Amino acid sequence: MLDLNSIKKAQKRLDGVIHYTSFSYAPILSELSGYEVYLKKENLQRTGAFKLRGAFNKIATLLENNRKGGVVAASAGNHAQGVAFSAKHFGIEATIVMPESTPLNKIQGVKELGANVILYGANYDEAYGYAIDYAKDRGKEFVHPFTDDEVMSGQGTVALEMLEVEPDLDAIIVPVGGGGLISGMGVATHALNPNVKIIGVASAGAPAMKESFDSKDAHGTKSVRTIADGIAVRDASPITLKHILKEVDSLELVCEDEIASAILFLLEKQKLLVEGAGAVGVAGLLHNKIDMPKGSKIGVVLSGGNIDVTMLSLIIEKGLVKSSRKMKLSVVMIDKPGSLMIFTELLKEVGANIVHIGYDRTSVKLEFGDAVVSVSLETKGEEHQNEVRAILKKNGFEFSEVQ
Repeated sequence: MLDLNSIKKAQKRLDGVIHYTSFSYAPILSELSGYEVYLKKENLQRTGAFKLRGAFNKIATLLENNRKGGVVAASAGNHAQGVAFSAKHFGIEATIVMPESTPLNKIQGVKELGANVILYGANYDEAYGYAIDYAKDRGKEFVHPFTDDEVMSGQGTVALEMLEVEPDLDAIIVPVGGGGLISGMGVATHALNPNVKIIGVASAGAPAMKESFDSKDAHGTKSVRTIADGIAVRDASPITLKHILKEVDSLELVCEDEIASAILFLLEKQKLLVEGAGAVGVAGLLHNKIDMPKGSKIGVVLSGGNIDVTMLSLIIEKGLVKSSRKMKLSVVMIDKPGSLMIFTELLKEVGANIVHIGYDRTSVKLEFGDAVVSVSLETKGEEHQNEVRAILKKNGFEFSEVQ
């Protein structure tokens, strides 16, 4: 049963195992949003995400009931590491079924924690189906990432820690995928202070829980596509939806660009590396998705920090372009000695730094005697970019901008 008592029992089991992650005031985000904002930094948790709490609590209760035959889970990320860590801690066998497309670094991370890894299926749902059958055939316990009372009780300990530090919060913003975290946190919060608003934020690319919340009936979506892979859940669970309908005041959606901008904001302004799922709450604040009176005291859960470095570099690159700190040009010029030098001297004149340059004279799209230069520039904002455009036009250079 999921209640305050089960969550407090989970807190005792987790004592000395998990990090008591910081919950602290965020001045820059507070100024930008108009709220008094505090960040719960579960991205700094052991294994890099809150998922360890639920996985550890579930496995601990299995062992308390003398069920020591090993565990099975399906996950491509944070839940996998939480289960693997917990199984290693208790000295039992863990098998994680991961989709065949899972990045190598995540596979290696789970293996380093001592778990067996089986790659199966094109996506999570196929891996999940195989894992259920695998556990049943071998008499092992399946550890679900969210539709389990002991897992949700473990996740609810996040709220206990937040309210211990700041008991007079007006609202708590929680990322929503399968709904285990917000279910546990909602039950814990309202048992301690029923006046605190619980606000969920999900990705628009994985809207099943939002649509189910609005219709009050659990259903799925045909597909999921989001950079917030930690909350990329295709089908809403009736089990977690029941808790969400009771405990959650509102559930909002943020789009991919909003999530990416929040990741970049947290990296630059808060010096925090946060994955897409962990950044959705901040995205909601930055893009005015939260309906609370200005000045409200709001806690935001940064649920995880396990972002793929390739995705991070892409987010940074696109963020620099969108914020006018990087400019990509394709410039046509006469293919003769000195043309490129004239071009680069003009850039030097306006103080634009070249970070990449390419020269092509063979494209079939070019007139004979022409060349095209592709160049990436570091710039200092929109005004500086206008200076670059103006000086190139003034000197007769034909160019286009690449987004």
